[in-house]
Amino acid sequence: MHSFGYRANALLTFAVTILALMCAMASLSDNLNSPSPSAQIQILNFNWFQKQPHGNDEVSLTMNITADLQSLFTWNTKQVFVFVAAEYETTKNALNQVSLWDAIIPAREHAKFWIQTANKYRFVDQGSNLRGKEFNLTLHWHVMPKTGKMFADKLIMSGYRLPEEYR
Repeated sequence: MHSFGYRANALLTFAVTILALMCAMASLSDNLNSPSPSAQIQILNFNWFQKQPHGNDEVSLTMNITADLQSLFTWNTKQVFVFVAAEYETTKNALNQVSLWDAIIPAREHAKFWIQTANKYRFVDQGSNLRGKEFNLTLHWHVMPKTGKMFADKLIMSGYRLPEEYR
């Protein structure tokens, strides 16, 4: 006959094994989600486009951001950090990224939104490289889980062009 200690050890080992198996299954089930977010960004107005006194170009713009990020939320999603970046090329750098707007989406109910806003952060280029420049607006997101690995992705929207002249 087995002692009490032996039986308690067997029961505890079995319970921990089942718990580990359940945790692994829960973590893997989050990978089965295939999100399909959608977004559209429309530039309504270039509020100003000027050369700063020390030579840098600065742009202020008003944009409509429409997004449906509800598919990013699962049982394991704590929040989603989302931001819009202007991306363009110059002779010095193959990729320049300037963050224009950001937000934290705390729940699925807030993940479908429409907002009209001016750029929250300054759109400044070091030099006079922005006149007539083509650029992309990219919606980036970082999904922050309750447990497990954080992941990020983006939607690129192209076909935008800055004015040829300062305003």
